[in-house]
Amino acid sequence: MKIIINHTSMEPIYEQIVSQIKAMVINGELKEQDILPSVRTMAKELKISALTVKKAYDYLEEEGFVVTVHGKGSFISHTNPSLLLEERKKEVEKDLELAIQKGRSRGLTDEEIRELFHLIMED
Repeated sequence: MKIIINHTSMEPIYEQIVSQIKAMVINGELKEQDILPSVRTMAKELKISALTVKKAYDYLEEEGFVVTVHGKGSFISHTNPSLLLEERKKEVEKDLELAIQKGRSRGLTDEEIRELFHLIMED
């Protein structure tokens, strides 16, 4: 499993792990019942604290992406297609919000931004 940690990012390390594993599930790289590396293994590979990895796995479990079986490990859970769709929408929404903020900061009106959006969607 290829997780890349950016130590200079303002995003906490556990959130970087969460977002990359979610992306792998959404993109189909990780499928139901795939096992994740153990907390210790992942921590050793990434050269970070095991507590940070545990926090990421716990968060993924809360979100419904991972199931942990005591003594066996953490597995990708059966993911509801609507949950995956919602995650995809959240990612795109984040990017669109950034684009709108950038357009506004460059002096574009909301109408000009809408026109650009519609123009791009036509391609």
